Amino acid sequence: MRSGVIVFAIGAVATLVTVAPLFLGADPLPSVAYFMCMLMGVGFALAGAGLLRSIAAQRRQAAATRAPRTAVPPNG
Repeated sequence: MRSGVIVFAIGAVATLVTVAPLFLGADPLPSVAYFMCMLMGVGFALAGAGLLRSIAAQRRQAAATRAPRTAVPPNG
């Protein structure tokens, strides 16, 4: 999950750097800068995947610590 946050931050900074020249009237940056902006979405997806893995691990741990269920024989 931490790596997703780092990749997201890199993409966010790249987005700010890429958009700034458009507002300042300077020449736009090369296409590579725009592709770096896509790291923002990749980082968001990585963080989401890490969050889902963490939830699944916590559920498995909770299920393992619960008392085992025993089958009750039917009356008859």
